[in-house]
Amino acid sequence: MGIEEYGGGQLAQSDVLVVTTNDVPGFHVKQVIGEVFGLTVRSRHLGSQIGAGLKSMIGGELRGLTKTLVQTRNQAMERLVEQARSRGANAVLMFRFDVTETACAHTHHSGAVA
Repeated sequence: MGIEEYGGGQLAQSDVLVVTTNDVPGFHVKQVIGEVFGLTVRSRHLGSQIGAGLKSMIGGELRGLTKTLVQTRNQAMERLVEQARSRGANAVLMFRFDVTETACAHTHHSGAVA
């Protein structure tokens, strides 16, 4: 996985614009559809947990966990865009990204107003 794959931003060739701002210069909001979400829950296998624990003691990037986070973020974004599109939206405004860790899983979700 190259460094370019760690970045954020718009999904390639998406017909739904996703922004963190309340408005988009040059565009007018004609209708508020409501909230849309992109949710996903991932768990790490035991070997990954142990490896991450050992690595955290000596320092350095946990590349396996970084890769999982990128994949999970991308899946959440795809689901957000799919839900917005299915409801007739052409943009998602006020996009937010949240990560919550539980005892055995990471929950990633993106909530927004379309």
